[in-house]
Amino acid sequence: MILIGVIGSGAMGSGIAQVAATAGHEVLVFDSNAQALEKSKAGLEAVYLRLVEKQKISREAADLILKHIRFVSGLDEFKDCGLVIEAIVENLAVKQAVFAQLEGIVTADAILATNTSSLSITSIASACSKPERVMGIHFFNPAPLMPLVELIPGIATRAEVFFKAKDILGTWKKELVTAKDTPGFIVNRVARPFYGEAIRIYEEGFADFATIDWAMKELGGFKMGPFELMDMIGNDINYTVTETVWTQLFFDPRYKPSITQKRLFEAKRFGKKTGQGYYNYSGSEALPVPKKNNELGNDIFLRILCMLINEATEALHLKIATREDIDQAMTKGVNYPKGLLKWADEIGLGLVYKLVSHLHQEYGEDRYRPSILLKNMARTEQNFYQ
Repeated sequence: MILIGVIGSGAMGSGIAQVAATAGHEVLVFDSNAQALEKSKAGLEAVYLRLVEKQKISREAADLILKHIRFVSGLDEFKDCGLVIEAIVENLAVKQAVFAQLEGIVTADAILATNTSSLSITSIASACSKPERVMGIHFFNPAPLMPLVELIPGIATRAEVFFKAKDILGTWKKELVTAKDTPGFIVNRVARPFYGEAIRIYEEGFADFATIDWAMKELGGFKMGPFELMDMIGNDINYTVTETVWTQLFFDPRYKPSITQKRLFEAKRFGKKTGQGYYNYSGSEALPVPKKNNELGNDIFLRILCMLINEATEALHLKIATREDIDQAMTKGVNYPKGLLKWADEIGLGLVYKLVSHLHQEYGEDRYRPSILLKNMARTEQNFYQ
């Protein structure tokens, strides 16, 4: 098995190291912060201790996996790695600097990958003299538990590099989908209305956070409501991804961030990790009670769902991914109860188009423009799946 290098020892880097080591690889983990490395090591030891205590793995197997992971103090130790995955801060300049340095250390046939959630693979690769061996391998947090991995070739990525990486990841017990190198790839692009439309509904006074979350869970079947999910992800992360996708798509109104989200970001109310976000987690006040009005709840659910379907349809129209990969990405990457394109077939594309075009007409905003593919398929009474 090839030697795997992981740059970054935060939650994502540690999780990727755990996945690779569990699959039988020797793994090197580097972080410029020595304290972060120590924290990662202690965290992984604690993870495997819990797994042993729960009898999900033997002590011998846990010790072997931990033995596969080595924490190193310099990138120079990555010289024999066949695959290196970078999982550091979402900053293009920082990532480019790391890849430029890394290229001079690894062998000529090593694959260099970034775990970026929203930055351009092609831009990151442009810092290298051999951009053809750079690609995106995007895990979802927590990496050991979330089954989805998005594989993203850049413009210059060689086909053999992509397929070699796909073969390696195929042994890691992950669900793999392929995405075009576009802002947000599949999940972080298609999922934007789940958050953005929920915030718009709140800002316009139709319903509060708790009621919107209730509607999406109780009537929509989602495991978490949008405000609960943003608080769990972290409003710093969610806002940054939203702003990045919006900026990289040339300020398309469809992806425009909200003032509500920006204010929470500025106030450092990031959610559960800070004790306060859309909800207060300090225990000092009771959580709000939703207004369980089925008519209101159904309106909320359908509005958000149809905006999600419109976005998924546009992703298919722009050939960001196949219909199967789009549906798999949303069910395996963010735990949606159904694939959005299959869901569209169930409720009828005519209904979806009618609701989205009504919003477009009422608001007069490009935010609500229906996908041309949705329009044409609704007009000719087609389905995504036969």
